[in-house]
Amino acid sequence: MKKVLNSNHLKLIAIIAMTIDHVTDLFYPGFPAEPVPVALHLVGRLTAPIMWFFVCEGFYYTHNPKKYIQRLGIFALISHFAYCFWYGSSFIPFKEGLFNQTSVMWPLFIAAVVLYLEHGDVKMNKYLKWILAFVLVWSAFPADWSCIAVLAITDMYKRRGNLEKQILVMIPYVAIYGIISYFFVSKVYAYELVGVLLVYPILKLYNGERGEAKWMKWFFYIYYPLHLVVIGAIRIAMYGNVNILF
Repeated sequence: MKKVLNSNHLKLIAIIAMTIDHVTDLFYPGFPAEPVPVALHLVGRLTAPIMWFFVCEGFYYTHNPKKYIQRLGIFALISHFAYCFWYGSSFIPFKEGLFNQTSVMWPLFIAAVVLYLEHGDVKMNKYLKWILAFVLVWSAFPADWSCIAVLAITDMYKRRGNLEKQILVMIPYVAIYGIISYFFVSKVYAYELVGVLLVYPILKLYNGERGEAKWMKWFFYIYYPLHLVVIGAIRIAMYGNVNILF
């Protein structure tokens, strides 16, 4: 299979899939069991595994892991407010529930910190590292994709360079997330998670190159909170300030 997609192409695919997913939430709130929103959400499921894959790549290739982590942390903070505004939840965590209290950017940030603990030049007792990593993983529990994103990324990183093994290790984590979602969030959403499997043939086309458009490095970080704010404003115009996610 000819590898024709660089990292910029894949990030653009993730951005398009993410936008489709969130716009679908706007026009079909609450994950209805209807053909059109289900099909669109299946496409949207491409976003998370592409994000996970590129956190692994980003951490591996970065010349300054601390700066990389700092960048993720800043955008996780910014994205929290954009995420809550998007679907109409409180900016104060746990005020209205336990799940989906902040964006997926938080687990991505936590995953990078855990990777640094495990693979960076951190002079710390190994037992303290394990305890700190355990606490960090659980800190992602209330976020979008929860602890699953952190665990999937850290295990995918250990298999970096072997896409088949990365996908195989990802599947059980997504299955666990699906089971939890089925009982506590939305049955339809749980079934739609099968869409993550669509990422394999797309990542199979990755050629390992960055691409010429260096601005894409920053575009995703800016686009993610910005598009949520725009969709959130449309939500208020359409429905008023009500929660539309579940």
